[in-house]
Amino acid sequence: QVQLVESGGGLVQAGGSLRLSCLASGKIFSDNALVWYRQGPGDQREMVAGITSGGGTNYADSVKGRFTISRDSAKNTVYLQMNSLKPEDTAVYYCNADPATIARMALSGMDHWGKGTLVAVSS
Repeated sequence: QVQLVESGGGLVQAGGSLRLSCLASGKIFSDNALVWYRQGPGDQREMVAGITSGGGTNYADSVKGRFTISRDSAKNTVYLQMNSLKPEDTAVYYCNADPATIARMALSGMDHWGKGTLVAVSS
């Protein structure tokens, strides 16, 4: 059984910081890369940052130098430290596996998304 529970969102002023957490239960998450996605008002969901099971990271250009992704495998948790927040960072943030893993899960009907956590940045 897989479970995704995001938390840590809130309302913050531009320039502020937030730390998001995601409990990602299930062997498929511990064995694969984890990704933070976001979906802003009227936008499609986009990848923000990813981290492999070995700790390698990558970031969207729009958040490089401001966001940091990390994971604690013992706690099945992935984090997103967000600094220097901008109004354009306003979105619902979700965590999940990488797109290829999600596609494999979908073949067996196991793909799943959590409820996300809302980040609102005021100017």
